[in-house]
Amino acid sequence: MTVPPPDGSRDRRIEDPSNLWLIHPTGRLLLPWAVRRGISANSVSVAGLALGAAAALSYAQFDRPFFELLGLVLSIGWLIADGLDGMVARATGTSSALGRMLDGLCDHGVFALIYVSLAFTVGTVEGWALAVAAGVAHAVQSSLYEGERARFHRRIRGVARVASPAAEGNALVRFYDWFASVPDRMAGAFERDLAGSTDPVALGRRYGDAAVAPMRLLSLETANMRVLAIFVACLMGDPRLFWWFEIAPLSFVAIAGLAWHRRVEWTFRTHNSPAATEASAAQYLVKEQGQ
Repeated sequence: MTVPPPDGSRDRRIEDPSNLWLIHPTGRLLLPWAVRRGISANSVSVAGLALGAAAALSYAQFDRPFFELLGLVLSIGWLIADGLDGMVARATGTSSALGRMLDGLCDHGVFALIYVSLAFTVGTVEGWALAVAAGVAHAVQSSLYEGERARFHRRIRGVARVASPAAEGNALVRFYDWFASVPDRMAGAFERDLAGSTDPVALGRRYGDAAVAPMRLLSLETANMRVLAIFVACLMGDPRLFWWFEIAPLSFVAIAGLAWHRRVEWTFRTHNSPAATEASAAQYLVKEQGQ
């Protein structure tokens, strides 16, 4: 097992390299400063949204290299804020359902602003159609990926979630939590097996070793990858290239990654007894290491 980051919330094996070496280290440097000044996690989320809005305005002039670079720098600032808000919430014990919803809405809001800004600049019906299609694909892909990542981090600690937590908050918050939990319901069978294992921690560790590969594939669905792809497409003078990248290759990655992850789970499934799960886990790891 690799050494976890300082807050212990993420497994480095499946993290985007830019998170490991730039985004999260910068957020950790800013964390003491934010806490000392009483800056709330929600305020950080809103600040990130403002940076993302500024990036969208910059990308509206994607035919000028200075503004392309400025859009990238502002987008990286948003990514840092997007990580910092969670750090602040954990450090101050202020995590909440409203905060999770606000964080998610700000994330989607930044990309929506960038898509709309680019669509206005392209100025064609085709451009608007691609922007809308890419936005829908993005929403589905991101929700699926976040569910897979959260489940992976929980399972490697041997923690199963057979039933969804009770709904809380207003109707909008409850709907957001329901939608975000769709991936958990898709993989409920393994959750029940993990809960019934004689040693869930050991099983979770073996599962984690086997699930790293599909999770690395799914890590292409991160906001970091999209930020880079937007910059490259604008640098090439055609933001439509990014939308096609969103609609086709990233959709394929989502489908392939989910199918691969479900295959790993099925290999670990208990058919007759807890011993069968442990045996199948060992056999799978031997097979994977031999390839």
